[in-house]
Amino acid sequence: MATENGGAAAAQLDQQTAQQVAAVLGPDVASFEQLVQALLSTQNEVRSQAEKVFGACKQHQADACVQRLVHVLKNSQQLELRGLCAVLLRKALTSDADNKTWKSLTQPTQQGMKTELLTLIKDEQNKQTAKMVCDTVSDVGAMLLEEQQWPELLPFMFQCVQSGDDTLLERVLRIFAQLVVSIEMTLSPYLATLHNVFGQSLQSQNVDIRNAALRATCSFISSLEKKSERDKFQDLVPSMLNCLGTALNQGDEATAQETLGMFIEIGEEHPTFLRKNLIEIVNAILTVTEAANLEASTRQLASEFLVTLTEAREKAPGMMRKLPQFMGKLFHALMCFLLDIDDEPEWHAADREEDEGIGNGELFDVGLEGLDRLAIALGGNAVMPIANQILPAFLQDQDWRKRHSALMTLAQIAEGCMKVMSKAISWTVDICVTGLRDPHAKVRWAACQTVGQLSTDLGPDFQEQEHARIVPTLLSAMDDVNEPRVQAHATAAVVNFSEDCEEDILAPYLDALVSKLLVLLQSPRNIVREGALTSLASVADSSKEYFEKYYSVVMPILVNILQTAGDKSLRLLRAKAIECISLVGMAVGKEKFGPDSKAIMEMLMRLQQQEMEDDDPTASYLLQAWARICKCLSNDFLPYLPVVMPPLLASARLETDVSIKYLDDEDEDEDEEEEVETLIIGDRKICIRTSTLEEKSTACSMLCCYVEELQEGFFPYIEEIVQLFVPLLRFAFHEEVRSTVASGMPELLKAAKSAVEKGCGKDAAWVKGMLDFMLGPLLEAIDKEPEALIVVSQVEAIGKLVACYGEGLDQNQMVQIFGCLKKALEASAERRKEREGRKESEDFDEEEAEAIEEENEEEDDVSDAVCECLDEMLKKFRAAVMPLVEQLLPFFAQMLEPSRSSSEHRIAICLIDSVVEYGSDGGATLKYFNSFVPVLLNNTTSEDADIRQCSAYGLGACAQVYGEHFAPVCKDALGKLMQIIQHPQARSSDYEMATENAVSALGKFCEFQSAAVDASGIVDTAGLMAFWLSQLPIKADKTEAKVAHGQLCRLLESGDARVVGKDNANLPQVASVLCKILAEGTAVVSEEHRNKLIAILNKVLQTLPQEAVHAQHAQLPQKAQQVLEAAASGRYQ
Repeated sequence: MATENGGAAAAQLDQQTAQQVAAVLGPDVASFEQLVQALLSTQNEVRSQAEKVFGACKQHQADACVQRLVHVLKNSQQLELRGLCAVLLRKALTSDADNKTWKSLTQPTQQGMKTELLTLIKDEQNKQTAKMVCDTVSDVGAMLLEEQQWPELLPFMFQCVQSGDDTLLERVLRIFAQLVVSIEMTLSPYLATLHNVFGQSLQSQNVDIRNAALRATCSFISSLEKKSERDKFQDLVPSMLNCLGTALNQGDEATAQETLGMFIEIGEEHPTFLRKNLIEIVNAILTVTEAANLEASTRQLASEFLVTLTEAREKAPGMMRKLPQFMGKLFHALMCFLLDIDDEPEWHAADREEDEGIGNGELFDVGLEGLDRLAIALGGNAVMPIANQILPAFLQDQDWRKRHSALMTLAQIAEGCMKVMSKAISWTVDICVTGLRDPHAKVRWAACQTVGQLSTDLGPDFQEQEHARIVPTLLSAMDDVNEPRVQAHATAAVVNFSEDCEEDILAPYLDALVSKLLVLLQSPRNIVREGALTSLASVADSSKEYFEKYYSVVMPILVNILQTAGDKSLRLLRAKAIECISLVGMAVGKEKFGPDSKAIMEMLMRLQQQEMEDDDPTASYLLQAWARICKCLSNDFLPYLPVVMPPLLASARLETDVSIKYLDDEDEDEDEEEEVETLIIGDRKICIRTSTLEEKSTACSMLCCYVEELQEGFFPYIEEIVQLFVPLLRFAFHEEVRSTVASGMPELLKAAKSAVEKGCGKDAAWVKGMLDFMLGPLLEAIDKEPEALIVVSQVEAIGKLVACYGEGLDQNQMVQIFGCLKKALEASAERRKEREGRKESEDFDEEEAEAIEEENEEEDDVSDAVCECLDEMLKKFRAAVMPLVEQLLPFFAQMLEPSRSSSEHRIAICLIDSVVEYGSDGGATLKYFNSFVPVLLNNTTSEDADIRQCSAYGLGACAQVYGEHFAPVCKDALGKLMQIIQHPQARSSDYEMATENAVSALGKFCEFQSAAVDASGIVDTAGLMAFWLSQLPIKADKTEAKVAHGQLCRLLESGDARVVGKDNANLPQVASVLCKILAEGTAVVSEEHRNKLIAILNKVLQTLPQEAVHAQHAQLPQKAQQVLEAAASGRYQ
């Protein structure tokens, strides 16, 4: 088969290339050397042609090609060519899949290659070329040793070790360092020997041997999987550390940096390996971090090692918190990194946000990142005491850099310390307010940055507690006309502040904010105008209907910017005007925005149809603006879809921009691009353009917005988007894309079903086919998904698909769904188990326990999503699905164990509620009665309000479905519910939902357990009914309100005497309750029941004496009084 493929490939080789291959591999060896020379050409055409010919040589005449590479490598007079041949030889022999090139070589050529490579190890005189040969030997050895196809290699290497030749020793140490990464098992029998070799070499006076031994030792420590094998190298750590000290003492910072890089690798892979020498290592490397006389790169790597150790929570939980003195020193060192900043005039004059880093030295960004990571890794309990000690001195220092550092530090640690910092919000605001009044502009800028970050990390508490100080101070900062950068950053802080701020809090400041931002729109500086637009958009979005009063003033100004900002320098300003228009429109609603929408849409459509440069932000802003306007206009947006959809679909279809290169490849563009994320895997570098991914993610999100808003109106695009979304369920490069498309599946199916039902779609078979097309890939995606939060989105999507069109599922699909849910629960349980294993660490502490608890919250979300999915299954299929549900009950039973979290208890009880309520037809769940009911009874007194709520709900469901079987526990259950309702804090915000569910449950006791209630001795049914009536209406729990108020309607319609009471004694109370219910509107009662309750109220009022009506009127809230007045006069509809 290989011969046939080779023949086919040869047949495809064009005649010219075939002639060139024959020439370069012919008798004249110099021709091949010329080909290699051409591969280095700076002329693209020459280089491309040479690459084509070389590729043909390798593919069609591999034996001759590799032999010529070795020849040039050995004999060329040009070092550059020899080095390139070493690289080309390595790639030719090892880089293709399944070692295809190596296997295509004849046996004599293979043997010759191995012999030549070993000879080159001994004979190559040039140091750099020798390194490249070692790399080739390492890669070929890794490929062959496990298959026992190079038996000469290891004996040769040990001979070199024993030869007494320092050059050979260095070279084989380099090879050992690389071999262990790939074939550690093959080298395991030689560990004792290698330990001695490394130990002796680390003591060598030859710096090259020391460094090679250090590389090899670190590589073995990082690569060996078995702790017992790694520990054999434990005693070499002091010698390894000495290598760092020696390099620094000799001023060899390049070697010191390489050494630090190796320590970082060990810290990432096996941090506990360093525990025995931890204090010695940390002190030494902390000294390097603090050494101002060293290069910034050296100090950066030293800090990276220390921060990496603090982040090793999974492998060494709490280890670094055992060194509190170290943490304080590292924190201080990172703060001092922030002093690497200058006050450059260009910073003040720059007119772009991305220029905010002007004046920042190499260490500044390192310090920012390090503080952020340190706080997240160590937690607020460890970090805040340190911050409290260090920050005051920096804040009071005469050097503006230190005040700037303190503010930036506060911003950076907020995310990791949010729980502790939330208890000291006033203290943080004191610092910010003082900073906003600082005489130095850069300090004021930093204060704006900190306000914005704290608004995000500590919101909404930050806004609720300190709006009275923060907003006026930001307004003053926006008056800083001499420092436009500060003005602009103050507007950015307003954006963060308003995003998590309740509209009622923001409302009193709107006059001042809006007027100030409109003034800033007249600024001569683009950065200020752009900031003002973004801030105005955010304020409108957060203030919602409060913004209506400003619409008539604001919208014309925005439209004017849209019409006049045509210059290239104003493109971002125009884009932000588009954003602001769409958010203002969405805030004020269709009624206000509608009259202007047509003209604005025409302007936006004209803009979209213009040719735009690749770096023009207008296109991406338009994508999001269309979706917002669609939300505002709803179906009135449909005529614009033909214009909006093509570019949106194009963005959603963008291919991932990924390139894979060898680390030793020359990169024509040495500068790192901001929008490219780089991953290093082995000897290869994977570059991913993140801007492409973000555009794709945004487009997918926008498509979901359209289908959700337009439903059947979106019919022409549904099928196309389904076909686009399904493959993206496994889109490996972006989590948000996977989550978004999963969430979009149910909306697409719902829209398709609605289109069919309303006669604008195809037919039911089309909807069924769509469900089938989605379901299999979605289940497979859940099975393969590594991120718990994405699993949550995917499982939720399954539940919504069932709710939408569960009737379209066949039995096999049902079995597959439950199998998938089971796997999701198993995977979640396994992740929990792994975290529990961290508790066995000798460094485990309270902070780490809190961290594990936070991580397990993601698993609670998974369990919650599965529970909700089962709830939808039970609603749709009731008792018929119980055999499948029962397979998953053991997972939830475990969640009820006392050691499990309150969230897990709640989830398990919620499933009990669903099983009882929907799965009990034909007595299908009676066998669980003695298991379920005690759980519900015991948890009605839980301190957790959510657990109380679902337990009370469950008792009501049991009373309704279990009939006489429930009678023996009725008295106990009744007492528990009364206990909830009569609790001193029953109507507090924390417990109101639990209380209302208990009230609703009492109604079910009255209706379905009247005999048992009468026999309870606590109260008879008539008395309980009167008590139940006195607790109505239900207002907080909207869902349960509709249930209870619907029940009341049903009982009143049936003329149940227990409700109206003996001699209609309860009628005044009934009238009062009905007025209160109707005053709350359809939020608490269905439209059907509302109409019936109005009729009942009218009848009741006709029965009651006027004095009784007046008495009730006086006791009612204002809204309910208005209902009563209208009903009494016959005007209430």
